[in-house]
Amino acid sequence: MSSTTPRFAALAGVAAAAAAIGTAELVAVLTGPRSSPLVAVGGLVVDTAPEPVKRFGIEVFGTYDKIALLVGTALLLGGFAALLGMLAARRLTAGLAGIVVFGGIGAAAALTRAGADAADVLPSLVGAAVGGLVLWAFVAGPLELDPWPWSPPTPAGPPSVTGPAAAVPDQDPVGTAGVPGGAATDPTASAGSPSAPGGPGRRVDPDSRRRFLTGVGTVLGVAAVGGVAGRWLAGRQGVSAAREAITLPAPVSTAPPVPAGADLGQPGLASYVTSNRSFYRIDTALVVPQVDPETWQLRIHGRVRNPVTLSYADLLARPMVERYVTLACVSNEVGGDLIGNARWLGVPIRELLDEVAPLDGADQVVGRSVDGWTCGTPTAALRDGRDALLAVGMNGEPLPVQHGFPARMVVPGLYGYVSACKWITELELTSFADFDAYWVPRGWSAQGPVKTQSRIDTPRPRNRPAAGPVTVAGVAWAQHRGIDRVEVRVDDGPWQEAQLAPTISVDTWVQWSWQWQATPGEHTLQVRATDSTGEPQTGEPRGVAPDGATGWHAVTLTVT
Repeated sequence: MSSTTPRFAALAGVAAAAAAIGTAELVAVLTGPRSSPLVAVGGLVVDTAPEPVKRFGIEVFGTYDKIALLVGTALLLGGFAALLGMLAARRLTAGLAGIVVFGGIGAAAALTRAGADAADVLPSLVGAAVGGLVLWAFVAGPLELDPWPWSPPTPAGPPSVTGPAAAVPDQDPVGTAGVPGGAATDPTASAGSPSAPGGPGRRVDPDSRRRFLTGVGTVLGVAAVGGVAGRWLAGRQGVSAAREAITLPAPVSTAPPVPAGADLGQPGLASYVTSNRSFYRIDTALVVPQVDPETWQLRIHGRVRNPVTLSYADLLARPMVERYVTLACVSNEVGGDLIGNARWLGVPIRELLDEVAPLDGADQVVGRSVDGWTCGTPTAALRDGRDALLAVGMNGEPLPVQHGFPARMVVPGLYGYVSACKWITELELTSFADFDAYWVPRGWSAQGPVKTQSRIDTPRPRNRPAAGPVTVAGVAWAQHRGIDRVEVRVDDGPWQEAQLAPTISVDTWVQWSWQWQATPGEHTLQVRATDSTGEPQTGEPRGVAPDGATGWHAVTLTVT
């Protein structure tokens, strides 16, 4: 058994894990960011976690769900590492075996990612080797804690006191301090007591402790620098420079200009056009895929007469159209903000499908991302005249990397999980009977048309408006159908019709406002919308699964 006490052994385990992760991140610079053990294991968790757990993560953390997962994975790993360190203090081989197991889990997880090859196991294996070496160094090697350099007397039995000469032996001036040369320790300490060397709280040589703690601090610091450097270097290998060098072609059909008054400019109200920086991002990619446009290809195949493969240059050479389209996530709760409106530039998917000539029965188009994620879009929705685009631009610039560069799908009227494939590399014609896309086996509907929804943006509960005229405002949407009417009511009173702002098309949301003569006290505001088909928004509360939330958004606030 090592002389390392449990708390120091736990520190040794954490240092070993940090060294393993830092090393793995540096090696992943060479093998690709998806091979990082944190990313690979986190991705496996995303793919295999029960659906309620995923929904909980999105509800609690929103667009920060991936950061929360990585941090949680690191903390969990730190806890297990501490336990392995304490185990290694008792039996080094057991602790090292635990590190081997963790390295194997990371390597196996890396091999499950789309496009993985044998090199993707290297970060986990090299990291585990370094972690094992560090654990050995602290538990049984040159940095191991040394016990206090003396041992207490171990009497065979109770001392026999027969006279004055046996009363009290000569003691060192510092007596029970226990320095070398002292004739006795604390007379109240027994060999098994917490204060006795060799007991549960056995003492450690101060110089050894200082060396140990300095070593732990150094390892943690170097590991942190290595991990950050690995991430930074991986970013330097990204495609930002290639993206910035791209000049998008002028569209043959430009988007209609935003009409005057479409944006009411009301404080607290979401802007009519969402900036690229503010646009929500929900996907399963823990690390944003870095796809080189020079090597990118789109393969359109499956149940078609004329399969085709397009390069990025081929795509940019085709006639482009530009349209404003509002996208919404199926995980958006009633009143939520997982929705945004942007100006997209791209090739109509309808034209691409016409060229490949789908065969009879090909009622589903499967979009496949570079990371293996899939979505299944009804073929009819891509050919019915709506502005479904294979987009390359967003708000006047090439697609941001986090939003799908170099190309993605944009389909008005469908939730993103069945249409908005980012980092797309394939369009496969198949049927709903033959293939279930990523979210379908996880309990979501195969087809996801956007539901009519509305939201109150202002006032919010924290505003506490003064009695008198108050502007109530928000947004409403029913993409590909459009909004015909928005109504507001106070405290279950009669519904009052709000004023709709101008909008570009039925494919975007619309802002609305209503003037309220507020009276002091607590009040509840509710909103509902009616789409252009005359179908009102249902007031029945329902969660986001399996095909989108329903209910009326309500805000309770106090008027002063």
